[in-house]
Amino acid sequence: MSESPIRPSESLRHVRYEIRGRLAHRAHELERQGYEIISLNIGNPGAFGLRTPETMRLAMIENLAEADGYCHQKGIFPAREAVVMQQQARGVTGVTAEEVFIGNGVSELINLVLRALLDDSDEVLVPSPDYPLWSAAVTLNGGRAVHYPCRPENGFVPDPEQIARLITPRTRALVIINPNNPTGAVYPRAVLEALARLAERAGLVVFSDEIYDQMVYDGAEFIPMATLVHETLCATLSGLSKVYRACGYRVGWAVFSGQTRAAAEYLAAIDLLSSLRLCSNVLAQWAVQTALGGYQSIRDLVSPGGRLYESRRTIHGAVSRSRFLRLKEAPRGAMYAFIGVDTAELPAFDDQRFALDLLEQKHVLVAPGVSFNVPYRNHFRITSLPDSATLQEVFARIDDLLSAYAGAPPAADNVVHVPKRLA
Repeated sequence: MSESPIRPSESLRHVRYEIRGRLAHRAHELERQGYEIISLNIGNPGAFGLRTPETMRLAMIENLAEADGYCHQKGIFPAREAVVMQQQARGVTGVTAEEVFIGNGVSELINLVLRALLDDSDEVLVPSPDYPLWSAAVTLNGGRAVHYPCRPENGFVPDPEQIARLITPRTRALVIINPNNPTGAVYPRAVLEALARLAERAGLVVFSDEIYDQMVYDGAEFIPMATLVHETLCATLSGLSKVYRACGYRVGWAVFSGQTRAAAEYLAAIDLLSSLRLCSNVLAQWAVQTALGGYQSIRDLVSPGGRLYESRRTIHGAVSRSRFLRLKEAPRGAMYAFIGVDTAELPAFDDQRFALDLLEQKHVLVAPGVSFNVPYRNHFRITSLPDSATLQEVFARIDDLLSAYAGAPPAADNVVHVPKRLA
C-alpha cells in the first residue's frame, strides 16, 4: 500500500523564520562534518560566553522547592510585582500586577497577545525590517502584516506620516521595536511621540517590543513607549533573554497600560489563553525580582571598554574600511548590525546567495536581509556578541568573498584564515 503524504497546515504557507531556517540547517550539517562555524545569525549571549548574573542563578536555587507546582496563569506575584516597580520607576503610571502577564519568553507572549486580538484579515502595522516573529505571528493568527518602511538612508527610523497612510479600517495594532532588532536603531522621542498620537487617533493597540531596553550606546536615550501612550492601550513586552543574558530561562513579560479599562474583554481573553497553557516556567520566574532589583551589569557591557561596546566599535570600523560594505552609523542600541553592500561596486549582489557562499566557503553564518521582510536584497544582519578578535576575522572573510565577487584581490591588511576541520 502506498503511503499518503502528510501535509502541513495551509496556515503555514506564508510563515517564514529564516534566522533558523535553511542556512542554519546547513551550518549544523557542516558542524557535524567537523567544521568550525562562526554563527552570527542569532543573538544568543550564552553562546559567546556572556553569562547570566550569578545572583539570578542563586535566586532560582533558593526557591527550587517553590517551583514544583503550577503557578497562577499570569505568573508568580513577586515576578509580576518586580515588573510593576520597574515600570513605575520609568514613569509608567496606573499599572498593577494584574496588568502583567509572564510568559515563556517574549516569543510566546507575542503569539498570545495577537491571538487574543485578531480576526481573519485584520491588519497589523509591522516595521520593515522587522523581527520576523512578529510578521509570522500575525499571519498564524489570521491577520495580515502591513510593513511600514524604516529606510537605511533615514538611519532605519520610521516616518510617522508614511505609517499614517497605511492605516485602513482593518488596522488593529501598531508594532514598535525599540531599540531595534535587526538594525540597532534607537528611535528619537519626537518620533515615538508622533507614533503615540497616531495610534491614539486611530484607536490602535500599541505593541512595544522593548527587549533591548538597556542596550544603548554613546548617550542614546531609550524612551519607554508606555510613558507616551495614554489614550489607547499599550502593551510593553520585555524579558530576561537579552539584557540579563538568560535566553534559556524563557522568561518574558507583557505589561498593559493606558486605556486598560476599555480593554477589559481583551485582557480577559489573554488571561484565558494563558490559562490554556497552564503557566510559564515557574523556576525561572524566581530570577525576575533579583534581575530587575539587582545590579544592572549590562551597563558595564555597553559602556566604553565593555564587551558589547567594543564589539560594536569593531564592526563599525571594519565596515568603514571596506570597499564594499555600508553602515550609516554605528548601531545605537541592541546587539546587531544591519549591514548594506554597495551595489555600485557589486551590481549583481544577492543577499541569499552571499549568505550561502559565506557559509560554504568561509564558514561564517549570517542572516540575509530578506529574512527581515525588506524589499531590497543588499543587506545582512550579524550579532555583535562575539569579541573583537572574532569579529575582525569575520570581516576579513567577508571582504575576501566580496573581493572575489568583484574579481579584485582582498585588502592587504586583511589576513584571511582558511576554515579547517576540527582536529
